[in-house]
Amino acid sequence: MKKSLAFLYGVFAYIVFLFAFLYAIGFIGNFIVPKSIDSGTETTFMQAFLVNALLLGIFAIQHSIMARPAFKKWWTNIINPAIERSTFVLLSSVALLLIYWQWQPMTSIVWKVENQTATIILTGIYFFGWLVVLLSTFMINHFDLFGLKQVFDNLRNKQFQYQKFKTNFFYKIVRHPIMLGFIIAFWATSVMTLGHIIFSITTTIYIYIAVKYLEEKDLQKYHGKEYEEYQKKVPMLIPFFGKRS
Repeated sequence: MKKSLAFLYGVFAYIVFLFAFLYAIGFIGNFIVPKSIDSGTETTFMQAFLVNALLLGIFAIQHSIMARPAFKKWWTNIINPAIERSTFVLLSSVALLLIYWQWQPMTSIVWKVENQTATIILTGIYFFGWLVVLLSTFMINHFDLFGLKQVFDNLRNKQFQYQKFKTNFFYKIVRHPIMLGFIIAFWATSVMTLGHIIFSITTTIYIYIAVKYLEEKDLQKYHGKEYEEYQKKVPMLIPFFGKRS
């Protein structure tokens, strides 16, 4: 019974993640969704800035702390290890939903591309960024990354095995193609508002700091020399530019 509940919990967490991911495409791109990054009632600059900074801070703190091995070790002494990843995914998704719900628009125009061809190209680049994110998750193990494999193995009484280090496709170009895809999507727009550019700058800085000073160190400790050799051959975020950048 407990294993069945853990599996259903994992499926629920994945569904929430999938909704949050798809909503993000509309939210940042101002497509279809009822509440986007540039929609809603505009308040004062200071109020909007403080609220948005708080929202992004909540996500950054949650995401950074819960992803650390030390926290995972402590956390799995309290909860079933099989649902650790699902819980991380669920809380990250809830933090994103909070951003979508409470984001304060700041609609002053920073730049606007008038040329229709250029607008189409930028829209294509925007969706390409999201495609890179999605495809990159499958190039490692999508269902492991988002907790489904863990709860499914638990349901079948199968010992969960961590994925071996591998560098498929995009991972031969940059070490963190998922993060590169996010950066592309965040910046590719024909209409850049003040709120959007603050979002893009903040998230890009966070991605760089989190990847370079947190995730990379964790990967070095876990994979050892194999990852260090990988670092020497493949750039961190910028394709074909340096090796450790």
